Amino acid sequence: MNVATPPKSPLLDHCPESLPAHAYYDPDWYAREQALIWAREWVCIGRHDRQAPGTLSPLTIGGQPVMIARAPDGAYSAFLNTCRHRGAALCQHEGQAWNGRLITCPYHAWAYDAGGRLISVGHATPTEDFDKSRHGLFPVHLRLFQGAVYVCLADTPPAFAPDPGPDTLKNWRMEDLVTGHVKEVDLACNWKIFWENYNECLHCPTVHPQLIDVVPIYAKGIMSPEEASGWSPENARPAPLKEGARTWSDTGQPCGPEFPHLTEAERAAGHTFLTHYPSVFWAAHVDYIRMIRVIPTGPETTRLRAEWLFLPETLAQPGFDIEAVTSFAATVLREDGEACEMNQRGLRAGRFRAGRLMPQEFDIFRFHEWIRARMDA
Repeated sequence: MNVATPPKSPLLDHCPESLPAHAYYDPDWYAREQALIWAREWVCIGRHDRQAPGTLSPLTIGGQPVMIARAPDGAYSAFLNTCRHRGAALCQHEGQAWNGRLITCPYHAWAYDAGGRLISVGHATPTEDFDKSRHGLFPVHLRLFQGAVYVCLADTPPAFAPDPGPDTLKNWRMEDLVTGHVKEVDLACNWKIFWENYNECLHCPTVHPQLIDVVPIYAKGIMSPEEASGWSPENARPAPLKEGARTWSDTGQPCGPEFPHLTEAERAAGHTFLTHYPSVFWAAHVDYIRMIRVIPTGPETTRLRAEWLFLPETLAQPGFDIEAVTSFAATVLREDGEACEMNQRGLRAGRFRAGRLMPQEFDIFRFHEWIRARMDA
């Protein structure tokens, strides 16, 4: 008979130093991050319905121009947004019409097929030393994951490894959900500060009065019972949500039908998180999911794009009030944003060189180790 190994306390046994203060505002550090992290890791660019079939769209990832192509049949592909002639951008604007056949440069009419092969050099007359087969578009790795689109600019992509595992939210069947609400927020902080705030709850008692009412353990500044002082595996686990609550909302009640394929443990958990550095996390509840994308826009600026995902029948309910459903999480997001900006404002103090992490900030420590491993590459 197999006996489950009791969980261990995740608390750190020391107070390690944080990343240096200049890692959050120095332009050179930021440029290295763009090259060594954002241009090498799998980056989520949005939901599978982010782009209409039969269109091209440009975006910038890791400081590089990328073109996302979606054929009329819905299939996705991606290339660097640069013509092999003299480097002109092939795609000029979001949702640029494309018939799924040739991608034609608007400058000198070089044309490429849907697979990126060079078909025509327009009005030019190349000599015999020019080999068309060696001048196709630069491909970018692309994959779909549970309704989300990812790209990776590395020649050889790293392992695709969201935490705690790619099957964590499989029972929510995210590919079948629809976006009911979108909120974008521009923050005056470095992107890493947002992830650090996400990775600890020491701030919860002072920053999130509404959240700690719904999730009582957060009122203690911890995210799980294993983090409590004096915790023992023999202790009974407290309910994750306050009595009578089923989800994160103003009332604690589901806004519509619960996801039908969840296990009883998933329903009882109240919230399940899936994290994928550097660009996205999901917070899944019994009635909706929040997908939060982290988009660095400069050394001290970050854009967050939050999408609330629902079952189609939830949105189809007569009189469904989307704002009433999203207000709870939107408040938490606003409070987190204000805390992150406050954090950023203090980092330029000349005598502040680095912080010290507390034992409860073990996930920040792991995040810093993840950063250091890539920056040292």
